[in-house]
Amino acid sequence: MSEYEDIDHNINVTDGAKKYLGELLAKQNSPGMGVRMYVTQAGTKDAETCLAYCKPDEIVESDLVSDYIDFRLYVERNSVPYLDEAVVDFAEDKLGGQLTIKAPNAKMPKVDENSPLHDRINYLLMTEVNPGLAAHGGEVSLVEITEDKVAVLRFGGGCQGCSAVDITLKNGVEKRLLEVITELSGVRDVTDHTVTDNAYYQ
Repeated sequence: MSEYEDIDHNINVTDGAKKYLGELLAKQNSPGMGVRMYVTQAGTKDAETCLAYCKPDEIVESDLVSDYIDFRLYVERNSVPYLDEAVVDFAEDKLGGQLTIKAPNAKMPKVDENSPLHDRINYLLMTEVNPGLAAHGGEVSLVEITEDKVAVLRFGGGCQGCSAVDITLKNGVEKRLLEVITELSGVRDVTDHTVTDNAYYQ
């Protein structure tokens, strides 16, 4: 029994990946070495999921762990929400094979009705709004939530300076946010639209 909190329910390491990682660690000839998993820039569009060797003197006390037959997997505690439903797999091919990591929630952790308001807004923007705006080279981000529950947003990319941004805000973003997150009283855009260098419609 591990002295660490178990995380098997969060991350799925396939049998192929377990075998590959176990063999890889055995070749290092370093007793007690494990694998550490974490997400850099978690919760942003630039999030990346990483695996690294973890020697006994590199273990962080707050790490969560899964014990496998051939090795121990450490996971950075702050990365755990972003690694929910992550899959680590190894697929053999003619060149040997490739280790892959799929972490669908790395850019934004799953939320529910009990999650903080800013998390629910960010999740909606990232999963529903921004994929549509990306077609025009644009994006929108949450700046703050005011005391009277107004979501303050900033548009970027092709949306900044775009002549159609008012329509996008009112008919698209604001309508969807107020529809899903009922405690919001309104939405406000603080983007400087006088800058039109990258605007999709000028």
